[in-house]
Amino acid sequence: MNPYIRLHPADDVVIARSQLLGGTVVEEVKVHGLIPPGHKVAMRAIAAGEPVRRYNQIIGFASKAIAPGEHVHVHNLDMGPDKGDFARDYAFGADVKPAPAKREATFMGIRRADGRVATRNYIGVLTSVNCSATAARAIADHFSRKTNPAALAAYPNVDGVIALTHGTGCGMDTQGTGMQILERTLTGYATHANFAAVLVVGLGCEANQINAWLATGNLAEGENLRVFNIQDTGGTRKTVDKGVALIEEMLPRANAVTREPCSAAHITIGLQCGGSDGYSGISANPALGVAVDLLVAHGGTAILSETPEVYGAEHLLTRRAVRREVGQKLVDRIKWWEHYTAINEGEMNNNPSPGNKAGGLTTILEKSLGAVAKGGTSNLEAVYEYAEPVTAHGFVYMDTPGYDPVSATGQVAGGANLICFTTGRGSAYGCAPSPSLKLATNSALWKRQEEDMDINCGEIVDGTASIQEMGQRIFELVLATASGAPSKSEQHGYGQNEFVPWQVGAVM
Repeated sequence: MNPYIRLHPADDVVIARSQLLGGTVVEEVKVHGLIPPGHKVAMRAIAAGEPVRRYNQIIGFASKAIAPGEHVHVHNLDMGPDKGDFARDYAFGADVKPAPAKREATFMGIRRADGRVATRNYIGVLTSVNCSATAARAIADHFSRKTNPAALAAYPNVDGVIALTHGTGCGMDTQGTGMQILERTLTGYATHANFAAVLVVGLGCEANQINAWLATGNLAEGENLRVFNIQDTGGTRKTVDKGVALIEEMLPRANAVTREPCSAAHITIGLQCGGSDGYSGISANPALGVAVDLLVAHGGTAILSETPEVYGAEHLLTRRAVRREVGQKLVDRIKWWEHYTAINEGEMNNNPSPGNKAGGLTTILEKSLGAVAKGGTSNLEAVYEYAEPVTAHGFVYMDTPGYDPVSATGQVAGGANLICFTTGRGSAYGCAPSPSLKLATNSALWKRQEEDMDINCGEIVDGTASIQEMGQRIFELVLATASGAPSKSEQHGYGQNEFVPWQVGAVM
């Protein structure tokens, strides 16, 4: 097995499969110095200012002359004088292809009265504002199977009572973008199929008034959606007691469910990558892309997000847009992000993170080219803003930040009932109410952090599995998890602290 990986014949670099020592010969080029695993080594002389290609795409520009065999990384590669703002051929719709042959698969889902299908069966405690977070957590804690197992002993079909709290809801423009995003997010969770019922706890005087939110979201209080405020109830202790009593009323109805065979068309996956490394775009991301194509062929939906992490690779998505306006909406969101980072005195290349760079990724262009591989090859059917309801089937895009908890929160608000999360450096992320599967990009991570990883895509790098084989395994794991098999993060109890709505705008 070669100690390196060449991704495209026209590439200027190859990737170290394992650590390369000085003097090692790679494609008749002698390596200079030490090349860490997942990092790049130059295969030709590259002049200062010249573009450098990986995946046969530009990942940056040589900041100084690079000799054959040299380590290519932050010391000699950057975004160039225009900070990555070079011309891209968006070629809207150029790669659109016929719909795949329809395939059938089932999972054991929970069918709601309105026809929606759930992968989990929780009762949720949401908050309108940070001020009610402590009370909401106390309500949910009463039903903890760890500290008070008797509370849910009679309700084995309820996965749990969870509090999803946040740090905003006040000190903000009641008509602004930030409030609109928060309202959309809360609406998406309050109506999520994985919640059998939801309790919303407010303070009473906050900017995010519960009645205004209900009206905006076309929601109405009923037996499975109850709302109240601490100030109206008379304080914290009375609030907790009232919340516990309301949930006790909800539990018998929530428990009255059974899993039954449901079409895989009811699965909506949110695609995430965090703690990426130089192997992400080689193993886990393209394997997840194969699973996405399989899901789409079965009528399901996959949501690609993290706009700062598709920056520089958006032209690969616009080519797959089924209509020009779909591709243009993605380009418009990219332009919004360029403006957003500029007015906050940042730039798009503030991502990758230090951990990404330690793993071999140098620029956001390089990271993005690997990140879009999660989206497979299916047509791009629609583009959504953060937390908007996803109504299209197939492969879609949602505009979110790259910060994983914020991004996944938007996807779940949009309807994702499962998350697939690739990682190369290691992640301890989990999600609720939608289970999260973590895909390791390399075997060293799998061995080191197996208790948090659900599947080892490092077998692709090791040469013991193909991308297609791994994609099939991921798809089968998705079906099993959607059927109720617990993910590693669920076993550890992750999910309640990872609810992080995107906070945009001035804090007043």
